[in-house]
Formats: sequence, structure tokens, C-alpha cells
Amino acid sequence: MHSSALGLGSSNRFTCSQVKTVRSPCCHRLVQRRCTSFLPALRQQFSMQQMLPFGQHTALAAGLKPRQCSRMVRQPTRMCGIIGIYKHKGPANIELYEGLLMLQHRGQDSAGMVTLKDGRKFIEHKANGLVKDVFNNTKTMDKLEGSVGLGHVRYPTAGTSSVQEAQPFFVNSPLGMYLIHNGNITNTDELKVLLNSKSSFFNRYLRTDSDSEVLLNIFADEIHRAHQRCSQEGVSCDPTREKMELVFEAGAASMKLLKGAYSCISMVAGVGLVAFRDPFGIRPLVLGKRTSENGDEWCVASEDCAFGPIGFERVRDVMPGEMIVIDEEGKLVSRMCAKSAQTCPCIFEYIYLSRPDSVLNDMSVYNFQLGLGIRLSERIRKSGWDIDCVVPVPDGSRPAAIQMSADLGLPYREGLVKNRYVGRTFIMPDQRTRELSVRRKLNAMPAVFSGKSVLLVDDSIVRGTTMSQIVDMVRKAGAKKVYLASASPPVRFPNVYGVDLPSKKEFVATDLSEDEICKVLGADGLLYQSVDDLLAVAQSLNPSIQQFEASCFTGHYVTEDISPAYLQSLESSVRMQDRKRSGEKVALVA
Repeated sequence: MHSSALGLGSSNRFTCSQVKTVRSPCCHRLVQRRCTSFLPALRQQFSMQQMLPFGQHTALAAGLKPRQCSRMVRQPTRMCGIIGIYKHKGPANIELYEGLLMLQHRGQDSAGMVTLKDGRKFIEHKANGLVKDVFNNTKTMDKLEGSVGLGHVRYPTAGTSSVQEAQPFFVNSPLGMYLIHNGNITNTDELKVLLNSKSSFFNRYLRTDSDSEVLLNIFADEIHRAHQRCSQEGVSCDPTREKMELVFEAGAASMKLLKGAYSCISMVAGVGLVAFRDPFGIRPLVLGKRTSENGDEWCVASEDCAFGPIGFERVRDVMPGEMIVIDEEGKLVSRMCAKSAQTCPCIFEYIYLSRPDSVLNDMSVYNFQLGLGIRLSERIRKSGWDIDCVVPVPDGSRPAAIQMSADLGLPYREGLVKNRYVGRTFIMPDQRTRELSVRRKLNAMPAVFSGKSVLLVDDSIVRGTTMSQIVDMVRKAGAKKVYLASASPPVRFPNVYGVDLPSKKEFVATDLSEDEICKVLGADGLLYQSVDDLLAVAQSLNPSIQQFEASCFTGHYVTEDISPAYLQSLESSVRMQDRKRSGEKVALVA
């Protein structure tokens, strides 16, 4: 931990070794754990007002009540960015790095990379931090030799963010495998029992609480099972020559066991690069290609926005239930591993998670957001609000706000200036950190707001953390009236498929009408997008998709295997102990 993380001024800095009471388990993540067993000693010399922000993590704020330090149980990581590259010649590390930079919006907590040198040696590097900080020197990059590799970025849930849980994950048997994963497995407890039962080979030991490690071990276990079956068949099946077939067989068997959402890329020694997607296609996965003098080269990533800077062109989405293997010679082989696959993509990807320059499931994220603006404009016209200008909450709401400005014939103004060196509040690891970061993140311009009735447009209002603070800032900047429009419906139900929305308790819309939410947020008027309009926009862009995963708005879970008991377990999990209902104002450090 950097001594400056305590924010105590240049003349009074300590490290963990200097302050004994700061040592394990409190020191590793001071802010995320909010361990305050050492605060009495600090208060003798420093006031709480002296504690300043550091990096992405906000130091303890004024008025924070001391708590007992308790070790948090780590839960599955949610919303990640993944990329895999196959080249015939030359190192893949630089292109993996550039691809991860393009996927940084999907996770800011940790980054990892693994390459395969000469088809024999795996070389790995991963750590907590942004991509540019984890891979910040020539020595680190130079050691990542090999023309095939994987890259991963992660964002944390509440609790600690151990580097041990940074991806990729590795198992050495069978064959030797690395895997990266975006999504959330909803039956991990059941699978952990299976991995330690007589049905599993070796009673596999799990080093973390990550669902991604469980997924990897299930896949590895099924490869081992397929290998054993092949060996028992005698001369009719040679496992040393049929490795790819064994991987496909294991993929089909794994998809029968796994529940939830998963888009995965793996490197399997002696086989090649392997990519697969769950039978519902909830999380995105896109295939890209480029032609070199040695033949076709391949890239698989969470979003195709990663392709452009490294010269790949979008080919198609990896299909739900499909497994793709790119062998050691660069030949691509595809097979459907799930019989009843259907495309049910997460609607939140298009609202908030993905970049507007991405195309997922043959749907432009940008065109989707424009469509939301068109639908919302129709509702605004009926409201009777006297509006002077339309102002987006940067950055995700800009397409919708621009479209609404055009449709309503109102001036479009950039009234909120964003500090781009502060992370996205939705991805912040705990509620107070999100709240404290808002004023550093945005600044309201009186030149835009003074004396005006303004329509603020946001892509979503989930916890209300950011919006209640923004309304307050806009009023202080001189706005006469502040109206709010959300391009998405109110979030009222947990998301269990890989987005950090696990508890109804923290949603500002829980058990409240729109009028009541408006009062909580301190606005003069509030309109949400309707669920019907949201889905209509999506289906107009790809009529072949019959159902979208929109459970956080509707309460319907597309896998149809989410029980009330599972949802209750999310509500009562240890990671929820430090979360509270949103929309409440908090004292901010000036």
C-alpha cells in the first residue's frame, strides 16, 4: 500500500510496517474494507478532514463512523472484458495490451495477460490496477513472448479485491489450460460439491471463491473425463491425436452442468485458442479476423470496439452454445455444443456497459441509444414541462440526449464537465466511494444552467447515487428547474448474470413510484423509459431476437432457474453488509 493512500500530507506518511495496527487484514484495502481499528491512534495527530482522495479509491470521509474490521467473503467478479488473439508470427502482447485498453471501461480493478511461447511455455502477468499501470514497463511486456495470448480486465464487487482473483486462471491438468471469463455462474455451490465428489477427478482444490475458477475446473474435469473415455475405447480413439474432439466433447458436457451467464476464452496446450458462450448468449463475445502474409489471424473479444486499433475486422458474434477452436496452425473449427441454444442478450449491455462504437448481436449500440432517445422524446412532449435546453449526464447518455434535442427542437448543451481521471461510479467498489467520487467526477457550469429550466438526460438511474448529487450541483449552478429523463426503465430487481446489481435494497426505485423517486432525487420532474419501448427499440434493430435478458427491469430471468432462495442469498450475503439504499446525500470532502 502506498503511504500516500492514507492522505495525511507529505510530512506525515506511513507504511503498513510503520503503523502496526494497520497491518493485515486492514492494510491491504483500507478504503474497500473500511477497517478503522487504527483510527483512534491517527486521530491523536490528524483530523478526519485532512484525509484526501488517492487514485481510484477514496480515503475515509469526514463523519465516517468507526467499524470493526472483518474479513469479507469474496464473491464472483462481475462485468469484465476479455480478449484472445491468435497470430502466425510475432508477439501478441502489444495487440493484447491495445485491445485491453479498448475494453478498460468494462473493468478498472485488475488486468491480466498470458501468452504461449513456441506452443509450449505459458507466460503470465496480472495485478490490481488499470491496464496502463499493470503493464507499465518494457521489462514486463518483453517477457510476455508468444504469438497467442489472452487478456482480461475486471471490476470488483464489495469487499477486498485480491490479486489472486485477477484473471486469467490456470490448471495444469489435463493438458495445461488458462481461462478468462465474463459473466456469473449461478450454481457455483452445487458445482463445488461436484468437484469434490467421487464424480470428479482428483477432488479439485479451488484457491479462490471466484466462479471463474469453478468454471475452469468444471471444463478441465470434463476434458479429463473425455480423455479417459477415449483411452478406454482402445485403438478406435487415440487421445493424443483427438485432443480437439475431446475439448468439444468437454464443452458440450460443461454446458449441461453450468448455469448462468458465461462468455469464455481459453488457451489449451496442444489444442489452441478456445472460445465459447453460454446457451442463452447473455454476455457478448465477438469474432474478428485479419489476413496476413502467413494466413488468417483471429481475435475474440467482449466487444468489437477492440478490433479497430489492432487491425482486425468483425466477422460475427460467437453464437449462443457455440464453441470455436483455433488450432495451432490457425485453422478455425466451430461446433454447436448446446442443442437448445437461443439468443437472449443482456439489454443492460446496450444501455450502459458497452461502448457506443460496438456492434453486439448484429445490433449497433449507438443506434440502440439513439432509438431510446426517440422513444423518450415522445413521452417528454406529453409531460407539459417548460424546458429551455437538454443536457446529458456524460458520457453514456449523449446519443439519447442529442436525439431528444433534435426531436424536441431544443438546444443541446454540455453543462456537466467530466473529470476523466475519476473512475465510473457504477463500477466503484462500495456505496460511499461512489458517493464521494461524484463531485470530483463532474462539475456544473453556471453559464449553461443559470436561470434555465433544464432537462438532464441519463442512460440509467440505478442507485441514485450520482443523480441526487448532480441535481444538487445543477441547482447550485443557478438552474431554475431541474427535470430528469432516464433512457432506461427503473431498476427494481437484482441482476444475477454478471452485472453488479445484486440487491433490491440498494435500488432507488425499490418500492417507490416515479413521483416518490423524483422527490428522493430532489428533481422537479422525472420520466423513465417504459419497458415496452425499451424492448421495442431493441427488437427493431434485430427482429430475429425474440427475447432479451431484462430481468433488472422485469424480474423475469431468461434461464428460468433462479429461485427465490438464490435471490435471498444475494440479499443476505456478506458482500451486502456494507451497502445501503441509495439516493441519500452524504457529506463530501471539499
